[in-house]
Amino acid sequence: MNEPSRRNGNEPPIGRRMAELRARRGMSQQVFADRIRKSKSWVDKVERGVRTLDRLSVIETVAAALGVAPDVLLAGKAPRQQLPDTGGDVERLRAALARHDLPAGGKPAPSLAQLDAQAGYAWSAYRNGHHPQVLRLLPDLLCDSRTRAGDTADLLVRVYRLAAQVLVKLGEADLAWLAADRAMSAASGDPCRAGLAAISLAQALRALGRGRLAMTAAVAAVHQLDLAPSEVRRLGVTGTLLIEAALGAAVSGDANAAGELTEHAARLADGQRQHDCDGIGFGPTPVDLARSLIAMWFGDHQSAVSTHQRATSGNAWHLLPAEHRAAHLIDITHAYLDLGDVRAAGRALVAADRIATWETRIRPVARAALTAVFRAGPTAADVTRLAATMRLTPE
Repeated sequence: MNEPSRRNGNEPPIGRRMAELRARRGMSQQVFADRIRKSKSWVDKVERGVRTLDRLSVIETVAAALGVAPDVLLAGKAPRQQLPDTGGDVERLRAALARHDLPAGGKPAPSLAQLDAQAGYAWSAYRNGHHPQVLRLLPDLLCDSRTRAGDTADLLVRVYRLAAQVLVKLGEADLAWLAADRAMSAASGDPCRAGLAAISLAQALRALGRGRLAMTAAVAAVHQLDLAPSEVRRLGVTGTLLIEAALGAAVSGDANAAGELTEHAARLADGQRQHDCDGIGFGPTPVDLARSLIAMWFGDHQSAVSTHQRATSGNAWHLLPAEHRAAHLIDITHAYLDLGDVRAAGRALVAADRIATWETRIRPVARAALTAVFRAGPTAADVTRLAATMRLTPE
């Protein structure tokens, strides 16, 4: 078997690392096998790469017998990545949302152009899955934007929406609902702004398990947009609202409404180029991704996986924001698990981590998905490595 060497920058396989560490400690295979309560044949097969060392509990036992941290086995001597503590940033954002007064005088407030640029940068960071960075930016951006609310409602809607969407990611659904509601209030009756705000509101309501309310909010915003002049931007907002309404219907168990709303979105998307702007990624591929999740929620896991595979096989998939792709891969894990395909579920999580690291590293739903994969059966080494990086120890 040809194995990569250290000289080309790659780490050796986990079995070879185990053999090297065992030899350095002067232990024979038999002595080592006795220490970890395995057979000598098992140790030999792992060291030769014939058998995979893939369970985190076994890796921890092996590491303890060798006197090293599990990271040394999983990734050579590379240190485990420090996961950010987002609790403090969430509390700062909570405090910023709780304020109704304008900031006291002191430092000069940024200009409208500066704030618009900062909001654009924060949205770009969000689309690329850099959620800790977004959290750090949001409290000050929110406070500064309120000082300019009289100049433009667009800015405040953008910032409140962003706050709502990143809070949904972190499992802070109640706080996300508050931010989304503030976005709706800031929309000032403008149908397009209200439609954008309603997208975030529907997501927050769905995260709260209020699927029927999410559907109602999204459909009401669509009706308002139907009365507005036609424009390209409105098409993307309308289509995204229809997708959110369909997802809300699915959460509430309304299969007929979910199907009708999805088909309406598909007709709008037909022949349209995919466009992405401030959290909107609308086109044929996002519609198909929604279809796959809806099928999964209604128990049709084979259809969910087939639709997912078709939607992710084309170039349009790679044009979606990293956040959108990684989030979908985390969600579709459950369809693979329900079909008994543990390895495919693990591959989906590893792919999500490669696309947008923080989408998997700090989201509670990602941790839950990874835990479910481990409990379902043996996993590949890269899945085990991801679990160790996330400090996840399955029961």
